Amino acid sequence: MKRKPNIAIIMDENTSAGGQRYDTSKHYFTAIDRAGGIPYGIAYLPNLVDHVIDAFDGFVSVGGRIGFPQEWYVEGDRSAYPASDRLSVELALMKGFLARNKPVLGICNGMQMLGCLHGCRMVSNVHASWPDALIHDQSDFLHEVSVAAGTRLADIFRVEKFSVNSFHREALVEVSGDVSVAARGPDGVVEAIEVPAHAFAMGVQWHPEMLDYETHPGARIFDAFVKAAAE
Repeated sequence: MKRKPNIAIIMDENTSAGGQRYDTSKHYFTAIDRAGGIPYGIAYLPNLVDHVIDAFDGFVSVGGRIGFPQEWYVEGDRSAYPASDRLSVELALMKGFLARNKPVLGICNGMQMLGCLHGCRMVSNVHASWPDALIHDQSDFLHEVSVAAGTRLADIFRVEKFSVNSFHREALVEVSGDVSVAARGPDGVVEAIEVPAHAFAMGVQWHPEMLDYETHPGARIFDAFVKAAAE
């Protein structure tokens, strides 16, 4: 029997309440388990980084609201979120997994980090910066995304359009030549990316862990990610 891949999931934290506790949705762990992986939560401890990169088969960068470097934003913009110990550990992990060509999946905050590590730029408030944009930061809000033909994610999702949840204020607005946009919202906002130079380096702006695992196309990313980690 083939070994199940071990998947490292960076923990999120309660940044809105002082950042003194890890606070991560159980849905990430359930999604990886259902897809056939073994999920482990990773703390913000620098001395864990090398071990995790060596010992784990894939890395998930989860949603969150932490301060990113100012140079990741377009000119005149900056993060509105608090500084976090998560940033340095997560950056080291993502860079390390990418350097080993091990699968990386970025969700929301994680997609933005993946993009900015490859030359993209973002805004701190997509609606304020782009008045025609939807108000993406709403609970119980769904909007449609259109998947770009010919991308790897198009092969994973296997549909051209579907509806997704939306819980983000920040968004990628300048995309580098190292990154392919795999899906956009009806307002043109980047909703999914992939980095073709890596075997599996993909990100989605929505939260697939909260979608119905059995029926929703947007949740299929976990199956593809775990499959890649097992190879």
